Amino acid sequence: MADVLCLTLNPALDLSIELGELHPGAVNRAEHSRLDAAGKGHNVARLLAALGHRVCAGGLLGADNDAPFIAAFKDWGVEDACLRVPGSTRVNVKLSERDGRVSDINGPGIAVIDAQLDDFEIQLSHRLHRIDACVIAGSLPPGFALERFTRLVALVVAHGVPVWLDTSGAALGAGMEGRPTMVKPNEDELAEWLGVSLDPDDRPALVDACEQLLDCGVDEAVVSLGAKGVLWRSREQGLLAAYPPSVEVKSTVCAGDTLLGGLLHARLAGFDAERSLAFATALAAECVRHVGVGDPSCDDFSALVAATRVERLDPSPCPERTTTARAPRDGESSQRE
Repeated sequence: MADVLCLTLNPALDLSIELGELHPGAVNRAEHSRLDAAGKGHNVARLLAALGHRVCAGGLLGADNDAPFIAAFKDWGVEDACLRVPGSTRVNVKLSERDGRVSDINGPGIAVIDAQLDDFEIQLSHRLHRIDACVIAGSLPPGFALERFTRLVALVVAHGVPVWLDTSGAALGAGMEGRPTMVKPNEDELAEWLGVSLDPDDRPALVDACEQLLDCGVDEAVVSLGAKGVLWRSREQGLLAAYPPSVEVKSTVCAGDTLLGGLLHARLAGFDAERSLAFATALAAECVRHVGVGDPSCDDFSALVAATRVERLDPSPCPERTTTARAPRDGESSQRE
């Protein structure tokens, strides 16, 4: 398996609350609640470790309440390489209703300063020579300038490491200026980037949006459309769509992170395009049945994959600038330094 670095620049402790129906302005009683070490990059790290990869969790972490993260990384089998900064990591509240609707209340995160980010970049540079792929996921904390984010992505790319980027808003545009390999917006994030509204049923408009992402220099664009599936445009693989099986939705919180992690795993493992997309889409469908990331060891996962339909929409690749995630290099030790 591969060595993967997952960067979370604005992590969170997720307070997940499940209830029948949310009544704003009234007293609501939870059916279940839990507090988890989270952040989009950490979610991907957890999944990739479960799939057998050697995973390092990097990024920024508040020093005052890092105990849940220390315990989680140990439990997941993930190496902790997060830079501690003064203060407490934010708490995000996720309210999941029985019908699958999720309401998020996200904190802003710890404000960072340039000196801390200088230390972070130095620490990061020392690790990149032995990394096969890098995931950068989530939002930016206060004080993290967009220009600096562009530089961060470019720093990883300059070391020959493919970057899989999952962010939104202004950070998505800034990150793409660093020339990542892949971006994974959902339909709302893609519409925000374009500055237009997008209908998830308007396939030509979605395909055109993917082409615009590739025109900006990325190699692959993966657009998650919830129950309507996934659209994947790749210079190397062409254009594919996947349609997930129907499942009972309990929480969509980690579905996008599971999709990204599942697809990266499939590519690193050498799956062909159709099998890669079917695997990742089925794993995301498994994810929404419960709180947390997808479980590839569940009893019916093979049936979920078999029930996932993948359609090739355009067989023509676009051969410019292809730098897909690479497999572990020959002769390299499988042990971390």
